[in-house]
Amino acid sequence: MAEVLFYHLTESRMEEALPDLLERSLSRGWRVVVQCVSEERRDALDHHLWTYKDESFLPHGTDAESSGALQPILLTVEPGQAANDPQVRFMVEGAVPQTLEACVRGVYLFDGHDEEQLAAARLRWKAEKSAGHQVTYWQQTEDRRWVKKA
Repeated sequence: MAEVLFYHLTESRMEEALPDLLERSLSRGWRVVVQCVSEERRDALDHHLWTYKDESFLPHGTDAESSGALQPILLTVEPGQAANDPQVRFMVEGAVPQTLEACVRGVYLFDGHDEEQLAAARLRWKAEKSAGHQVTYWQQTEDRRWVKKA
């Protein structure tokens, strides 16, 4: 069973919070897939990860490229197993995976100001808990730190 974390964004946007979480995953030696809800969103995130910080670099690619299997971080719109055989799957903005069985960790990152994303996160919490995964809920504080709430 996977460890499934729910990150409730209240103070920052997904583009601000995701790079730090990806860096932490890579520092553990994990390969990562980030599942987006659309190709447009995937491509915008791809561009953002190349430019988000001058002094940092996140090695990544998209499933639109032929080198997906080689990528430490793969951005995709596909809900199934990713070409880079990841240990961690991030689902952003309401993306839903087929399964998290092959993962060590699943991470749902959702905007607390978006009612659709909140509703989707609540449904996924119930589904992942029913599937037997260990679920935890993290919320941002005003200073953008993560606090475990459940």
